[in-house]
Amino acid sequence: SKREIKMRKLDSTKVRPLKSEQLLHIEDHDFALRPGFGGSPIPVGIDVQVESIDRISEVDMDFTMTLYLRHYWKDERLSFRSNKNKSMTFDGRLIKKIWVPDVFFVHSKRSFIHDTTVENIMLRVYPDGNVLFSLRITVSAMCFMDFSRFPLDTQNCSLELESYAYNEDDLMLYWKHGNKSLSTDEHISLSQFFIEEFSASSGLAFYSSTGWYNRLFINFALRRHIFFFVLQSYFPAMLMVMLSWVSFWIDRRAVPARVSLGITTVLTMSTIMTGVSASMPQVSYIKAVDVYLWISFLFVFLSVIEYAAVNYLTTIEERKQLKKRGKASGMYSMDAVQAMAFDGCFHDPDVDMDLSPFPDPCEENETRTSQTNISNADTPRLKRKRSLKGNVGRIILQNNHVIDTYSRIIFPSVYIVFNFFYWGLYI
Repeated sequence: SKREIKMRKLDSTKVRPLKSEQLLHIEDHDFALRPGFGGSPIPVGIDVQVESIDRISEVDMDFTMTLYLRHYWKDERLSFRSNKNKSMTFDGRLIKKIWVPDVFFVHSKRSFIHDTTVENIMLRVYPDGNVLFSLRITVSAMCFMDFSRFPLDTQNCSLELESYAYNEDDLMLYWKHGNKSLSTDEHISLSQFFIEEFSASSGLAFYSSTGWYNRLFINFALRRHIFFFVLQSYFPAMLMVMLSWVSFWIDRRAVPARVSLGITTVLTMSTIMTGVSASMPQVSYIKAVDVYLWISFLFVFLSVIEYAAVNYLTTIEERKQLKKRGKASGMYSMDAVQAMAFDGCFHDPDVDMDLSPFPDPCEENETRTSQTNISNADTPRLKRKRSLKGNVGRIILQNNHVIDTYSRIIFPSVYIVFNFFYWGLYI
């Protein structure tokens, strides 16, 4: 009836607009084909705003970056009439219905478009058919790193963009605003690196089966913070080397003290080297930190070998002296080295001769029963203490081997020269 027809006209929600009334005329065109198909290549401008560099991994040799990727091109099929010459903005739902550039990241491992709370996609269409297509993407890509100067190194990484299907005969990628097409957030910072520079460049990539493609590069240089590794690796290694030199000032007959000190420093250096290697990729070349740690380990190891030589030469020397004095047998045939093995205390042959056989040189007997016995028994002991107090310097010099004397000078001097050479070479 006429009344029902009138009611339907008033209810606009049930009236489908005609194709001619659709502003973008999407249903009238085949958007599976690129704009200007069969003609000259379509120019697609690119600009990038880097929001953050989230992670740099030396073990995986990659980096993770979050960025805004914007595409600019012209598709006359999307042109529309506008009295005020205003653009229209759409979300990601329209992307599947029109043609967009198929830009991908070369050497990418993982990437995704942010989708909270909805997909971070924006499409802006202008009346003349110009299109702005923007995405917010996080991408993890390879970075070919060279660790020969680690941790005093500078790494140069790049994120590369390229069309997957369209070669240079169909699509021409270029930076929209030249070097100004790449912008960065002022607050970008990393825990282990200084970001020295960002730059944009372009080039061509050739594939034997499909031809030449335009490729864009986002280049950035990363210089590593050295202070962390100074505290964690270099400074402890220096301390261990200097601690091993304490052995040169300990009496040559104090076997337990010097041996335990040498073994402790060797094991500590091994732990430092293992910790550094565990956080690095297993590369087949030598890194700068390996050079420093291995040289430091060599100094520590040589200090142990130095005492082995001193102890061996001391034993031979004392045996010769005993033979000359005719003390090859009897009560005093025990030399200083053997006495040290029994009680672990220092023995001076010149002083011990005045004492009774096998006296206690380390501690006094505090359980004596009478004052008379204490005074009589302590007389030689007091003489010995006074002798030691008055002649400490003489005893140290007499018991110091010539190898120890030279080691006190040679080891520190060579290590200082090595440090000057190392830091001057790598910094």
